[in-house]
Amino acid sequence: MRRPFISANWKMYKTIKQTAEFFKEFLPLVKDVKDVDIVIAPPALSIPKAVELTKGSNVEISAQNLYFEKEGAFTGEISADMILEAGCPYTIVGHSERRQYFNESDEFLNKKTKAALAAGLKVIFCIGETLSEREGGKIEEVLGRQLTEGLKDISADKLVIAYEPVWAIGTGVTASPEQAQDAHAFVRGKLKALYGVKADDLRILYGGSVKPNNVKELMSKPDVDGALVGGASLKADSFSQIVKFK
Repeated sequence: MRRPFISANWKMYKTIKQTAEFFKEFLPLVKDVKDVDIVIAPPALSIPKAVELTKGSNVEISAQNLYFEKEGAFTGEISADMILEAGCPYTIVGHSERRQYFNESDEFLNKKTKAALAAGLKVIFCIGETLSEREGGKIEEVLGRQLTEGLKDISADKLVIAYEPVWAIGTGVTASPEQAQDAHAFVRGKLKALYGVKADDLRILYGGSVKPNNVKELMSKPDVDGALVGGASLKADSFSQIVKFK
C-alpha cells in the first residue's frame, strides 16, 4: 500500500519571518500525524529557516526549483548540492508555472531531474495539461510526452509524480474525483510502460485547487496517493486539515 504524501508549494509567498510564524502554528497541529508524508516547499531564501524549525519533526522541506549544473556563471540559480547542504531532501521539478512562464521544455526538465537525483535529492516531478489541450482531446498525448521525454533514462527511485491540470491551478476549479482518477490511472499506465512493476509503488499526487473540503474525496480514489497544495497550504489551519484528511 502506498503511503499518502501531502506537499505544500508556497510559490512566491512568505518571507523568512512569515515562514517562522507559519511553523510555530502548524507543527503543533500535525505533530501526531504518523501515517502521512508531509513536505513543504517554501521560497529558496526561507529554506534554511524552515529546515531549522522542522528539525526532529514529522515535516520535511523541499525546494521549488533548481538548475542542472553543479556550479558556474548562472546568476540567480541554485544547484542540487546547495539545496542538500541547506538540509533539504526534496525539490520540485516541472511545475506548470516553470513550464509556462520560464519556457522550460521536457528536455530541460529531464536534465534538471537527472541532476537532482544524481546529487541525492528526491524529486516531485510535475505534469499536466492546459484547458485547450483538454478540450482538444490531447490529455493523453500531452501527459504521455511529458512523462516519456521528461523522465527519459531516469530511474524510478526517489521519484514522486504530481499531476496538476493547469486549468485547475489557482482557479478555484478542481478536477472532479473521477477526472483525477482517470488521469492518474493513465499516468500509472504510462509509468508501468517506463518502469514495469516499480510503477505500482510510485506515488502520484493531485494538484489544482485542493482544499480541506475536497481532499478526502480525491484521496478516496485508488490511484490518487496525495496532493500538491498551493493556496490552501499558506494557512496553517487549512493545510493541517488537508494533511489530516482521514
